[in-house]
Amino acid sequence: MPLLRSWETGFEARLRAFVGTGAPEPAVRDAAAAVIADVRRRGDAAVLAATAKFDGARLTAAKLRIPEAELAAAAKALPADRRRALAAAIASVRDFHRRTLPKGWTARNRHGALVGERHLPIRRCGLYIPGGQVPLVSTVVMTAVPADVAGVPEVVACTPPGPGGAVHPDLLAALHLCGVREAYRVGGIQAIAAMALGTASVPAVDKVFGPGNAYVTEAKRQLFGEVGVDLLPGPSEVMVIADRTADPAWVAADLCAQAEHGSGKEKLYLVTDRAELPAEVLAEAARQCASLAHGAKVRRILDDRLLTVLVRRLGDAAGVANLVAPEHLELMVAPARVAGLAGAITTAGAMLLGHETPTVLGDFVAGPSHTLPTGGGGRFFSGLRVTDFLRRTSVVRYDARSLRKAAPTVAAFAAMERLDAHGRSLAIRLGKRR
Repeated sequence: MPLLRSWETGFEARLRAFVGTGAPEPAVRDAAAAVIADVRRRGDAAVLAATAKFDGARLTAAKLRIPEAELAAAAKALPADRRRALAAAIASVRDFHRRTLPKGWTARNRHGALVGERHLPIRRCGLYIPGGQVPLVSTVVMTAVPADVAGVPEVVACTPPGPGGAVHPDLLAALHLCGVREAYRVGGIQAIAAMALGTASVPAVDKVFGPGNAYVTEAKRQLFGEVGVDLLPGPSEVMVIADRTADPAWVAADLCAQAEHGSGKEKLYLVTDRAELPAEVLAEAARQCASLAHGAKVRRILDDRLLTVLVRRLGDAAGVANLVAPEHLELMVAPARVAGLAGAITTAGAMLLGHETPTVLGDFVAGPSHTLPTGGGGRFFSGLRVTDFLRRTSVVRYDARSLRKAAPTVAAFAAMERLDAHGRSLAIRLGKRR
């Protein structure tokens, strides 16, 4: 377990080195480029070949789309307790995102012209839902519900199949309950390429959403511009800032929870002003791993990808958090310290405040989407929100009177930029009325 002391020379450089630059590994970049080029050239054939190679599923083009009846059947067969859980999560996410819906507006500018904004849903959005070792049912809720709140008319989902071509029934049920009727059994690079470029079986979308592994993220990066992307979320990460009031067992449980995502590239951070805490947390985590289904994988992450940072005083932890910009940030500190510390942190994807707020609440049920920036992306990205599914269009309407008021300023700018046609396009309207 790497350990850094925030007061030592070179601390910031070593911290940045652990965080990384977000640049893809050459092998990941090349693999993404190769699959994208193949899908661009061969369409469905390339998607099917990649699905056979990476997922072990030998499909035909006719089998790529999941029939609506299969989605409905999965929802009908869902056990009652899981249906209730999904309904509760959907309601929480819907309530949260309804509060964030922007409203159009109009006003008069200083010339007396009408100006304003309209917010319109993106026509066709693609959701990437990771499957594999851990079918992320919650990601269906966290992406499909905001899209529905935004009013997106066409929502498409892609999720990887198992070796026999099947998709986990809980995922299918969640898609149906969230209103998704167009879904495909395709994952990885090939799913992003198919949604971005379009094939005979998978019509292109306008924007791609959802988390994924390093290959999925790199595919989104390479295709940005041909298709919109939400953000570039990579392997999961959590930072726990803990003081003397933190229970080592609780801290350990939260670190283990983020380590079990399964990519092997998760990053964990423990920031504390109590020197004894890291050893206590590790000992407790080792005990907990013994009873976890993915305990061996979790232990490897704890051994290799947990960074502990010691600070002289808790206030210094805010600076550490702002440098890392963690996906999830837990403040497991005394209640009196929560507000001040939270107010000093400006880059976290999601803040979980207080001892009773583990990250899992944000993952599953609290309301905000769990699709969040990673790898330092919180410095310039925000978590997924309903506005990501909308386009903003500005509206401008002048009349003769407001046009005359604007004319001197327009003429000055046209002269400064030596764009006489720009100036004439206004002046011609003043010289002759229709």
